[in-house]
Amino acid sequence: MSLWSLILTNLHRHKVRTSIGAAGIALGVATMLSVVGLLGGAVTMFERILRSDAEMVVFEKNVSDLFFSNVPISLAEELEQQAFVKEAQPVLFAIVTAPDRPVVTCFGIRAEDGRLRKAEWLSGSAAAFRDDSPDVVLGERAAGFLNAATGDEVQLGQRKHRVAGVVRMENGFENGGVFMPLPACQEAFHKEGFSSVVTVALKKGHAPGEVKEWIQAKHPALTALENEEFSRSYSQFKILKITAWVVGGCAFLLGGLSVTNTMILSVFSRIKEIAIARVCGFSRGQVALMIFGESLAVCAFGIVAGCFLSLAGLRLLKMVPQLQGYIEPSIGWQEIAGAAAFALGTALAGALYPAWYAARLKPAQALRFE
Repeated sequence: MSLWSLILTNLHRHKVRTSIGAAGIALGVATMLSVVGLLGGAVTMFERILRSDAEMVVFEKNVSDLFFSNVPISLAEELEQQAFVKEAQPVLFAIVTAPDRPVVTCFGIRAEDGRLRKAEWLSGSAAAFRDDSPDVVLGERAAGFLNAATGDEVQLGQRKHRVAGVVRMENGFENGGVFMPLPACQEAFHKEGFSSVVTVALKKGHAPGEVKEWIQAKHPALTALENEEFSRSYSQFKILKITAWVVGGCAFLLGGLSVTNTMILSVFSRIKEIAIARVCGFSRGQVALMIFGESLAVCAFGIVAGCFLSLAGLRLLKMVPQLQGYIEPSIGWQEIAGAAAFALGTALAGALYPAWYAARLKPAQALRFE
């Protein structure tokens, strides 16, 4: 009988013990992939809010959150006068309260911003959203929880605003938000003359470095980043990603303990079998390899089960009506490979002590073990 045949036979003989070890790894894999996927999806959705057909974003240096960033509106006009800029659009992010809804995201944008023109208008039209009007446009989900339709008035903060239209957005954050003309949004939140960011679309043939150099020379208190650079450097995104891997790592520690427990019990219940194997010619290395092989096989079962668990769970979450648009998990081969590598490392670490103990067994003493 080959070594791998012996490994599979041993696992099959102890189905419950094998299942417990695989379940620990599976839960670790499922937890890591689910958390990383959910938070990665949230980051992607927020990135889409910033992009709006733009390659770069300009915001205030050293701010912990874009809601606290203050960029002069005049910057957009200055940028559009530069030969390398196709379009610059200011966007003001704010949080507003509504009856029975303490937190509603508000987007202050200009009428010329392309977001609403690309949206699916359920009622009203893009022409009704004007810079010189206080009328707002509601995302489909916002219209639902505010119980408002086109033509109604909604209480937002201390003021009432007429609803100019209702749109369906692909992005869950935008679909649950309120779009307010930029001047009205500035007045409502006492940010006259300022926006949170300015998104920048470049003219063909020009490089992002031109915008960066111009911002650094003319507005040193601001910073300009490409969308990918922003995603990598923004502190809130870093916190979310680190949190995902820490939570997943904790889950794997529990999975590693279950593997260690499984392999220790397996060794102690088979001491005489291991002794007979040694008498029949198995070396210490082969005994240790057998224990490591069993651990890796358990890990492989766990990885496969964990991937299916996470994908099925995330699919079910996306089907919940209240979460549609907000759940957009992003799980790629990098995440799966990372989780698999973490699981394999956990399994090997969990098998170290059992393999060392089994390899040290002396056949004569082991045969007398009770």
